[in-house]
Amino acid sequence: MSFLDYLGFGLKIRGDQYREQQPEFVLEEYFNGKLKAWGGIQDRSGNVTTRFEADLVGAWQGNSGTLDEEFRFYDGKVQQRHWDILKGDSGHYSATAGDIIGTATGQSFGNAFRWNYVMDVPVDDTHYRLKFDDWMWALQDGAVLNRSYMKKFGIVVAELSIFLQKQD
Repeated sequence: MSFLDYLGFGLKIRGDQYREQQPEFVLEEYFNGKLKAWGGIQDRSGNVTTRFEADLVGAWQGNSGTLDEEFRFYDGKVQQRHWDILKGDSGHYSATAGDIIGTATGQSFGNAFRWNYVMDVPVDDTHYRLKFDDWMWALQDGAVLNRSYMKKFGIVVAELSIFLQKQD
């Protein structure tokens, strides 16, 4: 690993490598109904600094969807987010949420899905504007693995790992 890779410059996940992978991840099918999630945030050194659970509820009508998220952090804090999502052509999506700067853009790749967006992230008594490179991979039995790489000035400063599961 080079020094630049260590700083996060070497992260180059390509979506095309997942186009033929199964099970296929269809955003509007997966995020339709109730989901449960568990996860954590790691700092640049790999230390887990934050752990949480979340409940999500998605709903779709045609090419429009919503996703409501409630994160319950192990330190007692609660964070809610409402997404409005639009499906475009050829596996492309766009979305907005209250703490997202501008519009999130997404694309599907077989069993994978990628979001790119900028978010104001609260840390202690301040906010940091971070760019997210957010990847989801479909697993078996209604499970999804989600990895988000948070960048500041092009450098990965934190990583988010989430395991999601469809609920009955």
